[in-house]
Amino acid sequence: MQEQTLFFSTKTARTVALLILFTLGIAIRLYDLTDLPLEFHSTRQLLSALKARGMYYETRADVSQEERAFAIQQWKFRASVEPEFFERIVAWTYQFTGEKVWVARIYSSAFWLIGGVFLYLLARRLTSEDGAIAATAVYLFLPYAVIASRSFQPDPLMTMLIVMFLWAVWQWSSTLTAKSAKDAKKNQENFSDHGELRGSKSSWLFAILAGLFGGLAIFIKFPAAFFIVGGGLGAALSHRSMKEALKNPQLYVMALLGILPGAGYLIYGIFVEDFLGQQFGGRFIPSLFLSPSYYLGWLNMLNLVTGGFVLMLALLGLFFFDMKKRRLLLGLWAGYAFFGLYFNFHISTHDYYSLPLIPIAALSIAPLANALLAKLSESTETKFLRLSSFLILLLGLIASTWNIRNGLNAVDYRPQAAMWAEIGVKTDGYNLAGLTQDYGARMAYWGWQNLTSWPSHGDLRYSSERGGNLDFEEQFTELAAKKDLFIVTDFVDLDLQPYLKEKLKAYPIFADGDGYVIYNLMK
Repeated sequence: MQEQTLFFSTKTARTVALLILFTLGIAIRLYDLTDLPLEFHSTRQLLSALKARGMYYETRADVSQEERAFAIQQWKFRASVEPEFFERIVAWTYQFTGEKVWVARIYSSAFWLIGGVFLYLLARRLTSEDGAIAATAVYLFLPYAVIASRSFQPDPLMTMLIVMFLWAVWQWSSTLTAKSAKDAKKNQENFSDHGELRGSKSSWLFAILAGLFGGLAIFIKFPAAFFIVGGGLGAALSHRSMKEALKNPQLYVMALLGILPGAGYLIYGIFVEDFLGQQFGGRFIPSLFLSPSYYLGWLNMLNLVTGGFVLMLALLGLFFFDMKKRRLLLGLWAGYAFFGLYFNFHISTHDYYSLPLIPIAALSIAPLANALLAKLSESTETKFLRLSSFLILLLGLIASTWNIRNGLNAVDYRPQAAMWAEIGVKTDGYNLAGLTQDYGARMAYWGWQNLTSWPSHGDLRYSSERGGNLDFEEQFTELAAKKDLFIVTDFVDLDLQPYLKEKLKAYPIFADGDGYVIYNLMK
């Protein structure tokens, strides 16, 4: 694309556009900062919150021995599939801020915005400044991306590292394409016009960076491997054949760096500490391939994460790439497809498993947006028309951001802390069971009590999908014999379990309040 056809044709225009994008991007993510982490997959967020608190309390001498022991116990006994890297960062920050769980929201938002910087740099290499700015806007302001990137879980950090890997691996691949004498002469320069280091030394640098970023992404969360392998193969094959790629020693260094961190954690978790052995079961259920609910569920998750219209534009955008660049994107889409086939239960029931699709979709839309903005540039020849079109784009961005703000403002979760603290006081000293949100994590975090969680309707469905057959009477009788009280706070799920609802009616109410009922099992 020639410079005069760019919509953001000057450096000033591009700088203003990027400042607006990133300023609004951080502002909307920090809106309602101190609300409780219950707006998005609260079970997963509270898992990290409990772990971070346990790490923090382990270092404290100014709390009671009972609180300290409980906090550490909650940290230690909860499942650890991923390394507790993010939780360690938050727990360390608590040393300066006190236990403010919203600290994690700041970190996650920062991770996502850093990923946006590298996505812009990569999209600029794949298309143009216009396409890169449009791709960055999609990445930052998809409604799902805003909410998910505030969450206390490793996925925003993993996504940032995936994007950084893609930038580095594309830079690496590009440095190996110079063959002509003219290109060889350019290799003597430190930087190209697009900021790309060239030459043998720079190719090694980018190979090492790609290996480190990819390895860290996989270390943070193993599913990143599908996107790292897909993107790496797409980049490696974009300028050469597989036979030529396999002759390059840099490829093996990159692969080794990518494998070592995750492999080290696996070895430590399985053979040294033995806490990972049981954590990988149930991710792949072959019978789901014959179930329409799997495919419909996956489609529903895609509709939540990107929306059907954005997904359509992203797939159409693939046709606007030249073949070399298209291979990178096809590798990423293929990686996502294989990821969804392997994690077939979770991809159809857990929307955040599709979070890495957002940067892929944003990159895929870039050439389509580039063509649209080029046409808009041709149609806005005067300063007035150019300014008008820019203001229309800005209006759309602000309207979308305001709509997200309204969604965040719709529910205030802060009263939940007081409710759970109240339940904790009333049930102190009793053995507890219950049908509550987040498998008792809210009770543990704000009520400071252990609770044996009755399986949710979703758990029962999951068990059925895996061939399980739970006997309700036997399970409830066994539970009632060991527990004193049964707490219900998830009344929606209770309505989906009529047998349990009817069973609990036979027991007297121990206590109730706004949002909870506690049944006495000791009659």
